[in-house]
Amino acid sequence: MTVEVTAGVPAVDGVTLAIEVRGLSHAFERPDGSSLEVLRHVDVSVPRGRFVAIVGPSGCGKTTLLNLVAGIEEVQSGSVAVSGEVPRCGNQRVGYLFARDALLPWRTVLGNTELAMELAGVGKVERRARAMALLEEVGLAEMANAYPAQLSQGMRQRVAIARTLAPHPELVLLDEPFSALDAQTKLLLQDAFCRLWGRLGATVVLITHDLGEAVALGDQVVLMTSRPGRIKRVFDVALPRPRSIVDLPSEPEYHRIVQELWAELREEVARR
Repeated sequence: MTVEVTAGVPAVDGVTLAIEVRGLSHAFERPDGSSLEVLRHVDVSVPRGRFVAIVGPSGCGKTTLLNLVAGIEEVQSGSVAVSGEVPRCGNQRVGYLFARDALLPWRTVLGNTELAMELAGVGKVERRARAMALLEEVGLAEMANAYPAQLSQGMRQRVAIARTLAPHPELVLLDEPFSALDAQTKLLLQDAFCRLWGRLGATVVLITHDLGEAVALGDQVVLMTSRPGRIKRVFDVALPRPRSIVDLPSEPEYHRIVQELWAELREEVARR
């Protein structure tokens, strides 16, 4: 493996990296003063423009890893670089989408979609045009003047997706954003997100417990061990793009990767 730096951004074997994690370990202090180690010696490289899904047993540090990349948690041991820089909370080039939508109840659908752009200083005309285009894409243009309390959970999450992508982030972090949705809505939103991501070209890191979702959306799936989380294996997903998430379950290769993932994940779940 050859590591190089181009204009301040690291690259491995000529591939520019959006995220580079080296020797990362992390622990939390328990109420009794003892230490709970959640990550141990994690090494991960995510090439720019790649969609990477991370799976592993509950409590293995997946969300902690995402928070360290986002700059929400401070690095204790090892290193994390995002486009060659130390992560910082509030970086406008990074979008973070949670399992719950966190919409502001006093702002309309349009106002919520515009929020991140407004904070970034994007002019009113441009941000409104971008917001309306994205709401059209997620099927909510007619609800632009509605308030979050008037929306279903699936609609609220569609607004959250539009809000996250509206500023055109270079890196999108997803922490189980589809987990609270019913099966049909989940498939439709996964398909919509995949389509929007294809146009945006951002790097995406998805945390999920759903192995089918990880394979359906990702270019690679990173499997973590039980706590303290380490990288057990990286699976390449050779399914062609663009993909129809709805049609993928008919693909034999999709099922093969899911079954192989589960065989290795099951070993880690049994160790908990």
